[in-house]
Amino acid sequence: MKKALLSTLVLPLLLAVCTPQALANGHNPPPSADSSLQTLLEGNKRFVVGNLLHPHQTPAHRTGLAKGQHPIATILSCSDSRVPPEVVFDQGLGDLFVTRVAGNVLSDEVLGSIEYGAEHLEIPLIVVLGHERCGAVTAVVQGEHASGSIKSLFKHIQPAVQKAKQSHPPDLVEASVRTNVRMVVHQIETSKPLLAQKIHAGKVHVVGARYDLDTGEIELLR
Repeated sequence: MKKALLSTLVLPLLLAVCTPQALANGHNPPPSADSSLQTLLEGNKRFVVGNLLHPHQTPAHRTGLAKGQHPIATILSCSDSRVPPEVVFDQGLGDLFVTRVAGNVLSDEVLGSIEYGAEHLEIPLIVVLGHERCGAVTAVVQGEHASGSIKSLFKHIQPAVQKAKQSHPPDLVEASVRTNVRMVVHQIETSKPLLAQKIHAGKVHVVGARYDLDTGEIELLR
């Protein structure tokens, strides 16, 4: 009789804690950077083979998220239409805090968005995602003329191209894409005071990555 009464009292409480609404309101502890990265890489593997789960896209999950968000990762990616982070990582509503800009460059506004995710949403992982044959990087490598505000994008990318040239790579565009990602990662890691402090304390981890347009694979850049 006592066991039946206990079940009657405890079961509703467990169900309440496990609902999407409860998850969105932060009842579960935030994931670690390592577990968040593992989730992203597993999602990319599903994307590559076409075995997508399309998680967290139900009406119930959407309703739960209306009360709050707890993304597992911040993604700074290029605006290229072929590289939507939620798709290539097979994630859903509320999973990723995404900022997209051509060339995945780091302006003050982009940095402020990343800082917001780290400070107010306590996101443990930041991923800088470049991609194969990036149009913005290619334009800078080829010395194309930039008009209007496109000049500001080129200005951010030019240092990466100049640095990549120093090693005389066989494919300057590819080398510049990788160098650009690594330089942005370094800029984030050394951004004071907020991000540098959180990274030093082990609360935030930053990784660089490169998306392959042909295969769909995400490669981590060490």
